[in-house]
Amino acid sequence: MNDLRIVFMGTPDFAVTILQGLLDKEYNIVGVITAPDRPAGRGQKLRKSAVKTYAESKGLTLLQPTNLKDEDFLSELSALQANLQVVVAFRMLPEVVWKMPVYGTFNLHASLLPQYRGAAPINWAIINGETQTGVTTFFIDEKIDTGAIILQETLEIGPNENAGSLHDRLMHKGSELVIKTVDAIAHKSVSTKIQPRSTELKTAYKLHNENTKIDWNAPLMTIHNHIRGLSPYPGAWCYLINNEKEERVKVFSAFAKAEKDTTATIGSVEIEENSIKVTVTNGYIFITEIQLPGKRKMDVKALLNGYKFSKNAKMR
Repeated sequence: MNDLRIVFMGTPDFAVTILQGLLDKEYNIVGVITAPDRPAGRGQKLRKSAVKTYAESKGLTLLQPTNLKDEDFLSELSALQANLQVVVAFRMLPEVVWKMPVYGTFNLHASLLPQYRGAAPINWAIINGETQTGVTTFFIDEKIDTGAIILQETLEIGPNENAGSLHDRLMHKGSELVIKTVDAIAHKSVSTKIQPRSTELKTAYKLHNENTKIDWNAPLMTIHNHIRGLSPYPGAWCYLINNEKEERVKVFSAFAKAEKDTTATIGSVEIEENSIKVTVTNGYIFITEIQLPGKRKMDVKALLNGYKFSKNAKMR
């Protein structure tokens, strides 16, 4: 264990928990690589990544390259003399980087590979109605999320669980798995397996405007899974037409109720028991948390204190 010199690469809060776990186990983190500071907010002030903030608080050596092939960065990385690199929620590495350490470079991915390769595995597992997911460590190769698997652990997904809750549970499970992986590498007891080939691979596509919009013509549970799979970030959205005004709204929380015979038109809105009841093909979606344009998200009960729905209101 004492001969390991680890470079850690990551950016968001998810990665901070894994880095903290390594430090708690007293592994030697000789450097941290994270994204450059980015403009954010209305004032477009430069904002540090979560990993940078944490690394600075621990006095760790920090690099923030804009170009991972830049000769100056490669020289700085080489000078750290790392023999292992751990990657969590970072970006695709060039071969010259991932091949640098003698013990290799491994990544933590929040799915049971080979399923859900890509940018948003937590969201898509819920959107697609999966009941189980997990975390995987694997050695990085030249493609995205295709390298030899080191370890995997599974996690059950609750029927009403949202992406935020699953994110946090996978984050802590992932921290444990990274420790087990590093321990195995330190004791030279690693065994790997090539990712199985499958013709039915599901992809964790990057989330964007088109694939986060709610389709109110979809089946009841498809809509329910879509909403919870995008909550709290980035949020499922649709248009609310009310009092002849169309507004883009985000839906963060809802529950589904099956009903064989619905007489109202698809997308029509009623207010029932402090929720917004939306008619769909085989039942109703009851929205309980929503965000109007320019407003904070709020529960529907609070919304109804000052917002009135017309008889012809509908979601589109």
